[in-house]
Amino acid sequence: MSSDAINKTPLHGLHVELGARMVPFAGYEMPVQFPAGVKTEHLHTRAKAGLFDVSHMGQVRISGTDAAERFEALVTGNITGLAESALRYTLFTNVTGGILDDLMVTNAGDHLFVVVNAACKETDLALMRAGLGDTVEALEDLALIALQGPSAVAVLAELAPGVAGLKFMTSGTFAIEGTDCLVSRCGYTGEDGFEISVPNDKAEALARRLLAHGDVEAIGLGARDSLRLEAGLCLYGHDIDTTTTPIEAGLSWAVPKRRREDGGFPGAEIIRRQAADGTTRRRVGIRPEGRAPAREGTQIADGEGRILGAITSGGFGPSIDGPVAMGYVETEFAEEGTQLNVIVRDKPMPARVEALPFVPPGYKR
Repeated sequence: MSSDAINKTPLHGLHVELGARMVPFAGYEMPVQFPAGVKTEHLHTRAKAGLFDVSHMGQVRISGTDAAERFEALVTGNITGLAESALRYTLFTNVTGGILDDLMVTNAGDHLFVVVNAACKETDLALMRAGLGDTVEALEDLALIALQGPSAVAVLAELAPGVAGLKFMTSGTFAIEGTDCLVSRCGYTGEDGFEISVPNDKAEALARRLLAHGDVEAIGLGARDSLRLEAGLCLYGHDIDTTTTPIEAGLSWAVPKRRREDGGFPGAEIIRRQAADGTTRRRVGIRPEGRAPAREGTQIADGEGRILGAITSGGFGPSIDGPVAMGYVETEFAEEGTQLNVIVRDKPMPARVEALPFVPPGYKR
C-alpha cells in the first residue's frame, strides 16, 4: 500500500448511507459526524446509547503458554497477574520512559487479545514481533464496534443476554445473531458500554441491528473526542506521546507497585524514580471561564504572564455546557483550584485547574 493510500472499514458504506461527513483519520476514511451534529451525538450517548465504528484500531492475538510473561517485558502493566477474561489498560514505553502507545490487553485464556491505536498500529506490531516473534498475529479479518451509554447493556442484552453479567473491564465470547463475538465491557467515553470484536463480513449486519433499536444512534469521531475529553481520558499523540512519561501524565496507576519495584520493561528506572521523587510537570484538567474553548496548543500562563505549559486537548463540553481542556503545567501549579490564564487569540483568559474527570463515570464495576 502506498503511503498516501486510504483504508476503509467494513462499515464505510453504512456511514455514507447514513449521511456521515467522512474525513481521513489514521490512514482510514472515518465519519467525523452524522447529520444530527456533534453536540446532539454527544448528549445522546450520555443519555442513551451511541454506536461507534472503531475498526481502524489494531486487533492482535499473542499466543503461547508464556505469552503473558513475555508480553509483560514490553509494557508497564501487571500482565502475568491478569485473571482470565479480564482486561487491563497498559502502556508501551521507551528507554527514557516516554509513552509509545496506550493499549488494552485481555487474558483470553489460551492467548492474549490486544487492541492498539490506529495511528500506532504498524509500529506497535513491529515492536511486538521484535520481542515476541511469530506468536504475534494481526487480526485483520475482524471489525470493532463500540456501543456506549447507559442504555448499552439493555440494548445488547436483547441480542446476547449474558453480556449483562459482565463487569467493567471483563470480557466473554457471545453468540450474537448467530456469530461468535468477543464482547468486552469497556470503552473510551466514560460511560458504561461494550466493545464488540466481530468478523468483517458480519459487522454491517450487526451495526444495522443495533441501530434499529430506538435508543441507539450512530456517533462520529467528533463526539467520541468530546466524550473522552469530558471523561479525562488521554488521546495518544496529543495528551501522551514519547515526550511524556506515565507519572507526568497522571497514569501512575498503569504502572502498579510490583512493576515499579521489579522493573523489567523499557524506561522502568526513570519511571520508578519519578514515582518516588515527583516530576517537574503534570497533566491536569482545566476549566476556562466564559464560553471560548482553549484548543490544543494554547499556552497556559500564571497571573504575571509567565508560561507554565500548554493545552494538549481542548474543546466544548456539551454535558457541562462549557469549555473543558487538559494540559501540562509546572507541578507547583497543578493543585485543584489553582487560578491560571489560557492565552486565547493573544489574550489571557481566566481558567482554573479542575479535578478529572469533568463528568462522573458511568462504569458498572
